[in-house]
Amino acid sequence: MDVLISRDRIAARVAELGREIAAALPSDEVVLIGPLKGCVVFCADLARALHDAGVAVEMDFLELSSYGSGTESSGTVTMKKDLADSIADRHVLLVDDIVDTGRTLAFAREHLLAKGPASLRIAAFMNKPSRRVIEVPVDHVGFEIEDLFVLGYGADLAQKYRELPYIAVK
Repeated sequence: MDVLISRDRIAARVAELGREIAAALPSDEVVLIGPLKGCVVFCADLARALHDAGVAVEMDFLELSSYGSGTESSGTVTMKKDLADSIADRHVLLVDDIVDTGRTLAFAREHLLAKGPASLRIAAFMNKPSRRVIEVPVDHVGFEIEDLFVLGYGADLAQKYRELPYIAVK
């Protein structure tokens, strides 16, 4: 595999995103919500970056699926797990590892908006605009990438490679 985004570039960009997001939030408290499992690595690092920027963070997760064990989206998003806690009148940051077709993120966004948050912003570690099928507003992007199948830093192939500390191209 070839390294596309190094560990050092990731660390620097996540720290920068933490400051950028903190400055844009309407509050110094936020609930980070991510779709499992891809978001976990980015979500944890972003939570620490937000803390360093003076934001109090809570975390919750959705479990959504559209890929299964393949490399192409099925086109259908299913929910396997909903939030554990209410987000009504809370400031929410939806955090995802990658925006590809936009289907999963659009599904998550609509689901969360129906729960009545005070505000909802979206942060994605990677964005592939060339693959977009459904437009979804992404407020904060770590890296824009080409139409490549990437692995690492949470992104997987059949549940493997998530632990890589960098982004690689298979």
